[in-house]
Order: sequence, then C-alpha cells, then structure tokens
Amino acid sequence: MNDVVIGTATESDLDNILELQAANQPGRGGMLTGNLSRTRINEMMRDSPLIVARRKGRVIGYLMSNTRAVNADIPIIRALFAAYAGTADAYVYGPICVAAEERGKGLAQAMAAELRRRLPNREGILFIRCDNLVSLRAHAKMGMHEVASFGFDGKEFVVFSYDG
Repeated sequence: MNDVVIGTATESDLDNILELQAANQPGRGGMLTGNLSRTRINEMMRDSPLIVARRKGRVIGYLMSNTRAVNADIPIIRALFAAYAGTADAYVYGPICVAAEERGKGLAQAMAAELRRRLPNREGILFIRCDNLVSLRAHAKMGMHEVASFGFDGKEFVVFSYDG
C-alpha cells in the first residue's frame, strides 16, 4: 500500500472508474448492483465525495457516496430507504469497487476511512446482496452493522449502517 494514494476523484478519473465498474458487473463475474453512466457518476461527484485509490495515477478502487436527493430516482435506492430511513442527513455509501488483483490489501478499509473523515458525524447507509459474503464480512469488520433487509428484482439485500 506504500505506493497507493487515497483521495477524491476528479473528472480525469472517470474513464478508469467506468472500466473498473464494467469489469465488476454480474455478467463478468462481479457483484455490483447497477451500472452507472458517466453523467450519473459526474453528478454524484459534484454532490458528495467520490473516493478513489490510485496507483501510479491509475484508479484501482473507488467508493461513491451521495445524498438521498441525488439518486432518489433510482428504484433500488428508494427500496433501501423504504427498508431503513436512517437519520435526516444520512448519505448513501457505495457502490465500492476494488480491482480484482488489488483485493485483500486493505483498500476498501482505507477508502471507507477517508470517506468517514470527509463526512464526519453523519450516518452512512449501504446495501449488500445477501450472497456477497466477502463484502458482508468486510463491512462488518469495518464496524458497520445490519439494520434491515429488503428484496429487489428477485434478490435479497442486507442494509448496513454506521456513524461517521
């Protein structure tokens, strides 16, 4: 991790973020729920911190966040907040994605810590597919706790929450 820089994404990172997102779609063996457009990601970046891990200038991991309002039109986000409303200023944590060859090196924890640093004293809310055991364990180890569950599009999800 000595050569990894954790920081905030810029527009110049969008191509790498989109490549990493595409590589982790369910059709390619990944566990991401959803496929966000460049426009949507750019909008999210303007709304709330988008944390990236870079090695030699290339994005090898990202963690998105956003307010309730920016993605209120996305059905799974509506389902998330129907299952667990959270506090008034709670934000959505995720999606989070780490390149396959970089997993298990603490990048997810480092990005989550940076997001918490940038959004202190606020609740973060996230959802994880019930069959994504690696992510469920990783987020529990980060101090996040299960608060609800919901079904969406034939899949079951667990809602986690944490205080920033």
